[in-house]
Amino acid sequence: MRGFTTSIVHSDRLEPVEHGSLHKPIHATVAYGYEDVQDLADVFQGRSGGYSYGRQVNPTISALETKINRMERGVATVCFGTGMAAIGTLLFALLRQGDHFVSSSFLFGNTNSLFLSFAAHGVDVTFVDATSTDAVASAVKPNTKLVFVETIANPRTQVTDLAGIGALCRDRGLVYVVDNTMTSPYLFQPVDVEASLIVNSLTKYIGGHGNALGGAVTETGKFDWTSFDNIYDTYRKGDSAKWALTQVRKKGLRDFGPTLGPEAAHHLGIGAETLALRMERQCKNARALTAFLAAHDRVSRVYYPGLPDHPQHARTKGLFRHPGALFGFELADDVEPFGFLNRLEVVIKSSNLGDNRTLAIPVAHTIYYEMGPERRASMGIADSLIRISTGIEDEEDLIADFAQALAA
Repeated sequence: MRGFTTSIVHSDRLEPVEHGSLHKPIHATVAYGYEDVQDLADVFQGRSGGYSYGRQVNPTISALETKINRMERGVATVCFGTGMAAIGTLLFALLRQGDHFVSSSFLFGNTNSLFLSFAAHGVDVTFVDATSTDAVASAVKPNTKLVFVETIANPRTQVTDLAGIGALCRDRGLVYVVDNTMTSPYLFQPVDVEASLIVNSLTKYIGGHGNALGGAVTETGKFDWTSFDNIYDTYRKGDSAKWALTQVRKKGLRDFGPTLGPEAAHHLGIGAETLALRMERQCKNARALTAFLAAHDRVSRVYYPGLPDHPQHARTKGLFRHPGALFGFELADDVEPFGFLNRLEVVIKSSNLGDNRTLAIPVAHTIYYEMGPERRASMGIADSLIRISTGIEDEEDLIADFAQALAA
């Protein structure tokens, strides 16, 4: 097996590419024609490979799916229009009214909102502290179907007990869904902790350039889908390792329609080639900035798994290549957060994360505002919490920018 970056850079060329192109071209088409109608019928009925309709399949998107699958060492991957579409479609396709699932309480705000919407429609959810396997185990019910966690929480950076929960799910016969967005396949591969399905928001580190939305679900082959009674009879044929992902593509992507466009897939596929290079620089910058801020008298607290005082620092060292490129911090009481942020010159005041540019945002007032103060408090999100997604700028420039904003 070749190395991580080598395999991704040359991924498109491992399959036939039109006219010797080094990248899979953008196939801007919705429908596909066949000379023999029997071939068309065989594709629709799953008896042969091919392309049926653009809502489900497209050669440019297929090339991206292959690339993500190689990154995650998966069995198969399906891509979607956004990361949220990937999560929502997965649950829509695999869970039914009356089912229950367990989720980490330390969730991205929109994911929390989505799960509460599912609860309103009869799919119950219990939120727990996923840094503890015991907390997950105590929440499991007879109708529990799956467990959903993020690797590192956004924005407080709690680190899930990924290996412990993986063993629990394996022993209890539960589907284990790991959202790998915050770490990316370069820093961590959830297949190593018994993950059944892996979610990635391609918009973030994998795409990396803030120019395209996308999401993916990868099947690892770790779960025995013959024991999962929510798989429809229609999809119980062929390789059982792909039953669930086939249902996600058919009942989710086809019926629900959260399709990734070919132009976005092209951008994401090219961005993915430099994931390892960008993550090395971004994580290096995060380490430098958090060390600087942790020692500054105008900063009261820094949340970053790479710092020795982080509650899951030892776990982080055992799981991830680096502690990540995102952190949160709280300013001293006499420093007004909005004023501080407005004084930053290099750092951009913006949402998103995983961009080449360093981004800062006041969490409670923006991306977590709709949660309300009680839910934010339960997640440890203070009104003064600022989230930083480090980019690839020169380390000295970033430190100087924070220094001048704090000094002012």
